[in-house]
Amino acid sequence: MKKENCFIIAELSANHGGDIAIAKETVRAAKRAGADAIKLQTFTADTITLDVKTDLFKINQGTHWDGKYLYELYKDGSLPWEWHKPLFDLAEELGLVCFSSPFDFTAVDFLENLGVPMYKIASFEITDIPLIAYCASKGKPMIISTGIASDKDIELAIETCKKAGNNDITILKCTSAYPAALEDINLLTMVDIRDKYQVKVGLSDHTTGIEAPVVAVSLGAQVIEKHFILNKKIGGNDAHFSLDEAEFTKMVKAVRNAEKILGKVSYEMDVKKMKSREFSRSLFIVKDVKQGEAATKENIRSIRPGYGMHPKYYNIVLGETFTTDLKKGTPLKQEHLTHR
Repeated sequence: MKKENCFIIAELSANHGGDIAIAKETVRAAKRAGADAIKLQTFTADTITLDVKTDLFKINQGTHWDGKYLYELYKDGSLPWEWHKPLFDLAEELGLVCFSSPFDFTAVDFLENLGVPMYKIASFEITDIPLIAYCASKGKPMIISTGIASDKDIELAIETCKKAGNNDITILKCTSAYPAALEDINLLTMVDIRDKYQVKVGLSDHTTGIEAPVVAVSLGAQVIEKHFILNKKIGGNDAHFSLDEAEFTKMVKAVRNAEKILGKVSYEMDVKKMKSREFSRSLFIVKDVKQGEAATKENIRSIRPGYGMHPKYYNIVLGETFTTDLKKGTPLKQEHLTHR
Protein backbone atom coordinates (compact mmCIF):
# COMPACT_ATOMS: atom_id res chain seq x y z
CA MET A 1 0.00 0.00 0.00
CA LYS A 2 1.27 3.47 -0.83
CA LYS A 3 2.41 5.55 2.11
CA GLU A 4 3.02 8.90 0.48
CA ASN A 5 -0.46 9.18 -1.06
CA CYS A 6 -3.91 7.94 -0.21
CA PHE A 7 -4.50 4.43 -1.62
CA ILE A 8 -7.56 4.67 -3.89
CA ILE A 9 -9.55 1.49 -4.48
CA ALA A 10 -12.10 1.00 -7.24
CA GLU A 11 -14.62 -1.59 -6.02
CA LEU A 12 -15.89 -3.77 -8.85
CA SER A 13 -18.44 -5.60 -6.68
CA ALA A 14 -21.48 -6.64 -8.75
CA ASN A 15 -20.84 -4.10 -11.52
CA HIS A 16 -19.85 -6.63 -14.16
CA GLY A 17 -23.22 -7.33 -15.76
CA GLY A 18 -22.46 -11.04 -15.83
CA ASP A 19 -20.00 -10.46 -18.69
CA ILE A 20 -16.26 -10.95 -18.29
CA ALA A 21 -15.63 -8.52 -21.16
CA ILE A 22 -17.38 -5.81 -19.12
CA ALA A 23 -15.41 -6.82 -16.05
CA LYS A 24 -12.11 -6.53 -17.94
CA GLU A 25 -13.00 -3.18 -19.46
CA THR A 26 -13.98 -1.97 -15.99
CA VAL A 27 -10.48 -2.83 -14.78
CA ARG A 28 -9.00 -0.85 -17.67
CA ALA A 29 -11.32 2.06 -16.92
CA ALA A 30 -10.27 2.02 -13.26
CA LYS A 31 -6.69 2.42 -14.38
CA ARG A 32 -7.61 5.29 -16.69
CA ALA A 33 -9.54 6.94 -13.85
CA GLY A 34 -6.47 6.96 -11.63
CA ALA A 35 -7.26 4.18 -9.16
CA ASP A 36 -4.41 2.44 -7.38
CA ALA A 37 -6.30 -0.82 -7.02
CA ILE A 38 -9.27 -2.82 -8.23
CA LYS A 39 -11.10 -4.87 -5.61
CA LEU A 40 -13.22 -7.93 -6.24
CA GLN A 41 -15.60 -9.90 -4.05
CA THR A 42 -15.03 -13.63 -3.76
CA PHE A 43 -18.14 -15.59 -2.84
CA THR A 44 -20.94 -17.68 -4.23
CA ALA A 45 -24.56 -17.51 -3.16
CA ASP A 46 -24.02 -20.86 -1.39
CA THR A 47 -20.98 -19.66 0.58
CA ILE A 48 -22.73 -16.56 1.88
CA THR A 49 -26.33 -17.64 2.58
CA LEU A 50 -28.93 -20.40 2.06
CA ASP A 51 -31.38 -20.91 -0.75
CA VAL A 52 -34.34 -20.60 1.55
CA LYS A 53 -37.42 -18.58 0.62
CA THR A 54 -38.76 -17.54 3.98
CA ASP A 55 -39.18 -14.07 5.42
CA LEU A 56 -35.95 -14.51 7.36
CA PHE A 57 -34.07 -14.55 4.06
CA LYS A 58 -36.10 -11.83 2.34
CA ILE A 59 -34.86 -8.23 2.27
CA ASN A 60 -37.31 -5.79 3.80
CA GLN A 61 -35.40 -2.81 5.21
CA GLY A 62 -36.35 0.07 2.96
CA THR A 63 -33.46 -0.57 0.57
CA HIS A 64 -33.03 -0.64 -3.19
CA TRP A 65 -33.11 -4.45 -2.95
CA ASP A 66 -36.32 -4.90 -0.95
CA GLY A 67 -38.41 -7.87 -2.03
CA LYS A 68 -35.42 -9.95 -3.10
CA TYR A 69 -34.25 -13.06 -1.29
CA LEU A 70 -30.63 -13.05 -0.16
CA TYR A 71 -29.75 -16.06 -2.29
CA GLU A 72 -31.15 -14.38 -5.39
CA LEU A 73 -29.29 -11.12 -4.65
CA TYR A 74 -25.94 -12.81 -4.15
CA LYS A 75 -26.36 -15.18 -7.09
CA ASP A 76 -26.92 -12.18 -9.37
CA GLY A 77 -24.00 -10.21 -7.96
CA SER A 78 -21.31 -12.83 -7.49
CA LEU A 79 -18.17 -12.76 -9.62
CA PRO A 80 -17.48 -16.17 -11.18
CA TRP A 81 -14.36 -17.61 -9.59
CA GLU A 82 -12.95 -18.59 -12.97
CA TRP A 83 -12.84 -14.87 -13.84
CA HIS A 84 -10.51 -14.03 -10.99
CA LYS A 85 -7.22 -15.09 -12.54
CA PRO A 86 -7.81 -13.28 -15.86
CA LEU A 87 -8.74 -10.14 -13.92
CA PHE A 88 -5.72 -10.48 -11.60
CA ASP A 89 -3.46 -10.93 -14.62
CA LEU A 90 -4.95 -7.93 -16.42
CA ALA A 91 -4.58 -5.72 -13.36
CA GLU A 92 -0.93 -6.74 -12.98
CA GLU A 93 -0.33 -5.96 -16.65
CA LEU A 94 -1.83 -2.50 -16.13
CA GLY A 95 0.07 -1.79 -12.92
CA LEU A 96 -3.01 -2.00 -10.69
CA VAL A 97 -3.12 -3.81 -7.37
CA CYS A 98 -5.84 -6.47 -7.50
CA PHE A 99 -7.26 -8.01 -4.33
CA SER A 100 -10.56 -9.17 -2.93
CA SER A 101 -13.01 -9.52 -0.06
CA PRO A 102 -13.35 -13.22 0.80
CA PHE A 103 -16.54 -14.36 2.48
CA ASP A 104 -15.51 -17.80 3.76
CA PHE A 105 -12.46 -19.99 4.23
CA THR A 106 -12.68 -21.55 0.76
CA ALA A 107 -12.50 -18.07 -0.77
CA VAL A 108 -9.37 -17.30 1.27
CA ASP A 109 -7.71 -20.51 0.10
CA PHE A 110 -8.66 -19.74 -3.50
CA LEU A 111 -7.25 -16.20 -3.25
CA GLU A 112 -4.05 -17.47 -1.64
CA ASN A 113 -3.46 -19.62 -4.71
CA LEU A 114 -3.78 -16.46 -6.83
CA GLY A 115 -1.17 -14.65 -4.73
CA VAL A 116 -3.57 -12.04 -3.40
CA PRO A 117 -1.50 -9.19 -1.82
CA MET A 118 -3.98 -8.12 0.89
CA TYR A 119 -7.42 -8.86 2.29
CA LYS A 120 -10.52 -6.74 2.73
CA ILE A 121 -13.12 -7.69 5.32
CA ALA A 122 -16.53 -6.39 4.25
CA SER A 123 -18.66 -4.45 6.72
CA PHE A 124 -21.17 -7.24 7.29
CA GLU A 125 -18.34 -9.72 7.97
CA ILE A 126 -16.68 -7.72 10.77
CA THR A 127 -18.41 -9.99 13.29
CA ASP A 128 -17.09 -13.14 11.56
CA ILE A 129 -14.12 -13.48 13.87
CA PRO A 130 -13.00 -16.90 12.54
CA LEU A 131 -12.85 -15.45 9.00
CA ILE A 132 -10.87 -12.41 10.19
CA ALA A 133 -8.47 -14.65 12.11
CA TYR A 134 -7.96 -16.89 9.08
CA CYS A 135 -7.28 -13.97 6.74
CA ALA A 136 -4.96 -12.30 9.25
CA SER A 137 -3.01 -15.54 9.69
CA LYS A 138 -1.83 -15.22 6.08
CA GLY A 139 0.40 -12.30 7.13
CA LYS A 140 -0.90 -9.84 4.55
CA PRO A 141 -2.29 -6.31 5.06
CA MET A 142 -5.80 -6.30 6.47
CA ILE A 143 -8.43 -3.71 5.51
CA ILE A 144 -11.63 -3.87 7.55
CA SER A 145 -14.86 -1.92 7.01
CA THR A 146 -17.03 -0.88 9.94
CA GLY A 147 -20.48 -0.28 8.42
CA ILE A 148 -22.42 -2.31 11.01
CA ALA A 149 -19.82 -2.26 13.77
CA SER A 150 -19.96 -1.04 17.35
CA ASP A 151 -16.75 0.12 18.98
CA LYS A 152 -16.53 -3.30 20.64
CA ASP A 153 -16.76 -5.01 17.24
CA ILE A 154 -13.93 -2.83 15.92
CA GLU A 155 -11.81 -3.52 18.97
CA LEU A 156 -12.38 -7.28 18.71
CA ALA A 157 -11.52 -7.33 14.99
CA ILE A 158 -8.26 -5.48 15.66
CA GLU A 159 -7.41 -7.75 18.58
CA THR A 160 -8.12 -10.78 16.39
CA CYS A 161 -5.66 -9.61 13.75
CA LYS A 162 -2.99 -8.89 16.33
CA LYS A 163 -3.53 -12.23 18.05
CA ALA A 164 -2.85 -13.85 14.66
CA GLY A 165 0.45 -11.92 14.55
CA ASN A 166 -0.79 -9.38 12.00
CA ASN A 167 -0.35 -5.70 12.87
CA ASP A 168 -0.83 -4.27 9.36
CA ILE A 169 -4.39 -3.12 9.91
CA THR A 170 -6.44 -0.40 8.21
CA ILE A 171 -9.92 0.36 9.48
CA LEU A 172 -12.32 1.97 7.02
CA LYS A 173 -15.12 4.16 8.34
CA CYS A 174 -18.20 3.01 6.48
CA THR A 175 -21.90 3.76 6.49
CA SER A 176 -23.88 0.74 5.40
CA ALA A 177 -26.59 2.55 3.50
CA TYR A 178 -26.80 2.31 -0.27
CA PRO A 179 -26.56 5.17 -1.06
CA ALA A 180 -25.47 6.84 2.17
CA ALA A 181 -26.56 10.36 3.12
CA LEU A 182 -23.84 12.92 3.84
CA GLU A 183 -25.18 13.60 7.32
CA ASP A 184 -24.73 9.91 8.20
CA ILE A 185 -21.04 9.65 7.30
CA ASN A 186 -19.66 11.03 10.61
CA LEU A 187 -16.05 11.19 9.48
CA LEU A 188 -14.84 12.38 12.88
CA THR A 189 -15.38 8.77 13.94
CA MET A 190 -12.58 7.82 11.55
CA VAL A 191 -10.24 10.18 13.37
CA ASP A 192 -11.31 8.75 16.72
CA ILE A 193 -10.67 5.18 15.50
CA ARG A 194 -7.16 6.18 14.44
CA ASP A 195 -6.39 7.82 17.76
CA LYS A 196 -8.09 5.23 19.96
CA TYR A 197 -6.74 2.07 18.33
CA GLN A 198 -3.50 3.39 16.79
CA VAL A 199 -4.26 1.93 13.35
CA LYS A 200 -4.31 3.27 9.83
CA VAL A 201 -7.71 4.55 8.75
CA GLY A 202 -9.68 5.37 5.65
CA LEU A 203 -13.15 5.60 4.16
CA SER A 204 -15.32 3.07 2.35
CA ASP A 205 -17.77 5.50 0.80
CA HIS A 206 -21.30 4.80 -0.36
CA THR A 207 -22.41 8.38 -1.01
CA THR A 208 -23.23 9.29 -4.59
CA GLY A 209 -20.75 12.19 -4.74
CA ILE A 210 -17.07 12.85 -4.16
CA GLU A 211 -17.14 15.27 -1.20
CA ALA A 212 -16.76 12.62 1.51
CA PRO A 213 -13.49 11.15 0.14
CA VAL A 214 -11.95 14.61 -0.19
CA VAL A 215 -12.88 15.52 3.39
CA ALA A 216 -11.65 12.12 4.59
CA VAL A 217 -8.23 12.72 3.08
CA SER A 218 -8.05 16.10 4.79
CA LEU A 219 -8.71 14.29 8.09
CA GLY A 220 -5.95 11.75 7.53
CA ALA A 221 -7.51 8.93 5.50
CA GLN A 222 -4.87 6.66 4.00
CA VAL A 223 -7.33 4.55 1.99
CA ILE A 224 -10.40 5.50 -0.05
CA GLU A 225 -12.69 2.80 -1.42
CA LYS A 226 -15.49 3.65 -3.84
CA HIS A 227 -17.78 1.44 -5.94
CA PHE A 228 -16.94 1.74 -9.63
CA ILE A 229 -18.97 0.95 -12.72
CA LEU A 230 -18.08 1.17 -16.39
CA ASN A 231 -21.48 2.55 -17.33
CA LYS A 232 -24.54 2.91 -15.09
CA LYS A 233 -26.70 1.61 -17.93
CA ILE A 234 -25.24 -1.82 -17.15
CA GLY A 235 -27.48 -1.84 -14.09
CA GLY A 236 -27.12 -4.42 -11.35
CA ASN A 237 -27.20 -4.54 -7.57
CA ASP A 238 -24.76 -1.69 -6.94
CA ALA A 239 -25.11 0.57 -9.97
CA HIS A 240 -27.26 3.17 -8.21
CA PHE A 241 -24.49 4.23 -5.80
CA SER A 242 -21.40 3.59 -7.94
CA LEU A 243 -19.27 6.15 -9.77
CA ASP A 244 -18.67 5.86 -13.50
CA GLU A 245 -15.31 6.57 -15.11
CA ALA A 246 -15.83 10.33 -15.46
CA GLU A 247 -17.04 10.68 -11.87
CA PHE A 248 -14.28 8.48 -10.45
CA THR A 249 -11.66 10.43 -12.41
CA LYS A 250 -13.02 13.65 -10.93
CA MET A 251 -12.84 12.14 -7.45
CA VAL A 252 -9.25 11.01 -7.90
CA LYS A 253 -8.21 14.45 -9.11
CA ALA A 254 -9.97 16.11 -6.18
CA VAL A 255 -8.30 13.76 -3.70
CA ARG A 256 -4.87 14.31 -5.24
CA ASN A 257 -5.42 18.08 -5.18
CA ALA A 258 -6.42 17.84 -1.52
CA GLU A 259 -3.16 16.02 -0.83
CA LYS A 260 -1.22 18.80 -2.57
CA ILE A 261 -3.06 21.39 -0.48
CA LEU A 262 -2.30 19.51 2.75
CA GLY A 263 1.37 19.30 1.79
CA LYS A 264 3.72 19.01 4.74
CA VAL A 265 4.70 20.92 7.86
CA SER A 266 7.18 23.52 6.64
CA TYR A 267 8.45 26.89 7.81
CA GLU A 268 11.18 26.91 5.18
CA MET A 269 12.00 30.28 3.64
CA ASP A 270 11.99 29.13 0.06
CA VAL A 271 12.66 31.32 -3.00
CA LYS A 272 8.96 32.13 -3.50
CA LYS A 273 8.49 33.16 0.10
CA MET A 274 11.65 35.24 0.12
CA LYS A 275 10.53 36.99 -3.06
CA SER A 276 7.12 37.69 -1.55
CA ARG A 277 8.76 39.29 1.48
CA GLU A 278 9.68 42.18 -0.78
CA PHE A 279 6.03 43.22 -0.36
CA SER A 280 6.11 43.03 3.42
CA ARG A 281 6.39 46.14 5.61
CA SER A 282 9.62 47.83 6.59
CA LEU A 283 10.77 51.22 7.87
CA PHE A 284 10.94 54.03 5.30
CA ILE A 285 11.66 57.76 5.22
CA VAL A 286 8.24 59.29 4.52
CA LYS A 287 9.31 62.96 4.63
CA ASP A 288 12.58 64.62 3.51
CA VAL A 289 15.01 64.88 6.46
CA LYS A 290 18.29 66.69 7.10
CA GLN A 291 21.46 65.46 8.76
CA GLY A 292 21.17 65.91 12.54
CA GLU A 293 17.38 65.92 12.51
CA ALA A 294 15.65 63.48 14.89
CA ALA A 295 13.73 60.44 13.74
CA THR A 296 10.04 60.97 14.56
CA LYS A 297 6.64 59.47 13.87
CA GLU A 298 6.22 62.12 11.17
CA ASN A 299 9.29 61.20 9.11
CA ILE A 300 9.53 57.41 9.69
CA ARG A 301 6.78 54.86 9.12
CA SER A 302 6.28 51.14 8.63
CA ILE A 303 5.06 50.72 5.04
CA ARG A 304 5.33 48.41 2.09
CA PRO A 305 7.67 47.31 0.41
CA GLY A 306 10.18 45.45 2.57
CA TYR A 307 13.55 46.97 1.67
CA GLY A 308 14.11 48.91 4.89
CA MET A 309 14.76 47.94 8.50
CA HIS A 310 12.42 45.46 10.19
CA PRO A 311 9.36 47.16 11.77
CA LYS A 312 10.33 45.69 15.14
CA TYR A 313 13.00 48.47 15.38
CA TYR A 314 10.43 51.29 15.01
CA ASN A 315 10.23 52.30 18.68
CA ILE A 316 13.98 51.88 19.11
CA VAL A 317 15.00 54.29 16.32
CA LEU A 318 12.56 57.06 17.31
CA GLY A 319 14.58 59.91 18.78
CA GLU A 320 17.85 58.91 17.10
CA THR A 321 19.40 61.45 14.71
CA PHE A 322 20.04 61.11 11.02
CA THR A 323 23.66 60.89 9.85
CA THR A 324 22.84 62.27 6.40
CA ASP A 325 20.17 64.02 4.35
CA LEU A 326 17.53 61.56 3.13
CA LYS A 327 14.73 61.85 0.58
CA LYS A 328 11.14 60.70 1.04
CA GLY A 329 10.85 57.06 -0.15
CA THR A 330 14.32 56.00 1.07
CA PRO A 331 14.43 52.62 2.85
CA LEU A 332 15.74 53.25 6.37
CA LYS A 333 19.08 51.54 7.15
CA GLN A 334 21.03 51.32 10.40
CA GLU A 335 23.82 53.47 8.95
CA HIS A 336 21.35 56.32 8.47
CA LEU A 337 21.08 56.82 12.25
CA THR A 338 23.28 57.55 15.23
CA HIS A 339 22.85 54.91 17.92
CA ARG A 340 22.51 55.82 21.55
